[in-house]
Amino acid sequence: MSIQTAMSAVTQTGAPGSNKDRVFIFDTTLRDGEQSPGATMTFEEKLEVADLLDAMGVDIIEAGFPIASDGDFEAVQAIAKRIKRATVAGLARAINADIDRCGEAVRHAARSRIHTFVSTSPIHLNHQMRKSEEEVLAIIASTVARARNLVEDVEWSAMDATRTPIDYLCRCVDAAIKAGATTINLPDTVGYALPEEYASMFRTVRERVANSDKAIFSVHCHNDLGLAVANTLAGLSGGARQIECTINGIGERAGNAALEEVVMALRTRADILPFMNNVDSSMLLRASKLVSAASSFPVQYNKAIVGRNAFAHESGIHQDGMLKNAQTYEIMTPESVGVFKTSLVMGKHSGRAAFRSKLRDLGYKLGDNALEDAFKRFKDLADRKKHVYDEDIEALVDDQIGQAGERIKVEALTVIAGTMGPQTATLTLSVDGAQSTKQTTGNGPIDAIFNAIKAIVPHGAILELYHVEAVTEGTDAQAEVSVRLHEDGRSVTGKCADPDTMVASARAYVAALDKLLAKRLKGASAAAG
Repeated sequence: MSIQTAMSAVTQTGAPGSNKDRVFIFDTTLRDGEQSPGATMTFEEKLEVADLLDAMGVDIIEAGFPIASDGDFEAVQAIAKRIKRATVAGLARAINADIDRCGEAVRHAARSRIHTFVSTSPIHLNHQMRKSEEEVLAIIASTVARARNLVEDVEWSAMDATRTPIDYLCRCVDAAIKAGATTINLPDTVGYALPEEYASMFRTVRERVANSDKAIFSVHCHNDLGLAVANTLAGLSGGARQIECTINGIGERAGNAALEEVVMALRTRADILPFMNNVDSSMLLRASKLVSAASSFPVQYNKAIVGRNAFAHESGIHQDGMLKNAQTYEIMTPESVGVFKTSLVMGKHSGRAAFRSKLRDLGYKLGDNALEDAFKRFKDLADRKKHVYDEDIEALVDDQIGQAGERIKVEALTVIAGTMGPQTATLTLSVDGAQSTKQTTGNGPIDAIFNAIKAIVPHGAILELYHVEAVTEGTDAQAEVSVRLHEDGRSVTGKCADPDTMVASARAYVAALDKLLAKRLKGASAAAG
């Protein structure tokens, strides 16, 4: 049975014994999500995200845009070789070189897909493509056929479908299916559509294109008007059975439909959305945190499903209702998305047993030595903070794990700042066990600290990102700092959390620099070999 036949069958029948239609989840975090300005991920981070997406049950992972760069090609190829459950897709413009490069990148996948696209709206054809409608129809036929000769599973997208005249859109879809496309994506590329007109577009195309039953129809919605998830669900009512989305809703401009919001909407409102999917929703929070860390894009506190406040209640009326019955103000359980609901308050009087239990609840498994180190750091933090929250403990342990095996360590730091300047930093680093101290000035305390690091460990890396976020509320909150450095085509990110923002900044910068040095040595070894 071909992929096309199999997907069509399961779309109609859903799971064995189920009367619900099967909806395929197509995650494009590694492609469209990574196109967010500043969200570029490293090779290793892409592999980690892909592994988690596969583990949580995503059906199709769009791993990248192979023609964009050698790095993107290598990442797509590596993901294709390691992913065993999900289909691995690569994106290609309607250009022969793109399609061939994409086919080469995904050919080792257990299940591979080429996703090719071309603009169809008048504004794109006139101002960007500078092609006639007939020329674009010919391009669709030839490029989809070329892709189908390389892989069995081909997706075709009509870029800016929602601003394309319906008659011409139907002709394009018909041409793509006749050429061998197994999935037809009608994206709201610029976030222009309203839900009812988006649903109507799918109904009309499916009714008017004679061979529409030979392909799965897909939604891909951007959030420019804040309607990406609403339009996505509307597309299902119009007959689409594949959802294209990203973790945390990251993507170009205002982003894409958020995978976690779509999945939980389908689960929570199954009474009027009779669709099933294979995503394990209990892994949503974990996926959110991983993508946030890899992309250095913080998740807003009031973000639906995975935001810090998604299951937090401060209003006295809400708290009263929650104490009596959680369903008074929560339409889903925290556990259903991977949030650990606990009333255990951690502080300086907590013992090892309570700390070990808390780590277990938070999903951490540490060996005895690592546990002892983490407990000591927790006690030090508890002496400095009135309240220690789950987020504090997670940041503390993540920071400890991130620093394991590092060559450079911050041993001591003193910073002098204020209006009278110059701001001064006195820093002691341990580099491969040897300590060195430098005092430097800068345009502000952070600049002074980073100058001190450069004085001790000379390098030409460029600072691409410096981001500070409070882990919890209050003036005693830990600061979680992200630093991204770039050198010779390599970008690495270091993160650290500490109640002292200056210390966190130094350690985050050093963590990133440590990764750069490791990559530099690895590259030198490969060249020598």
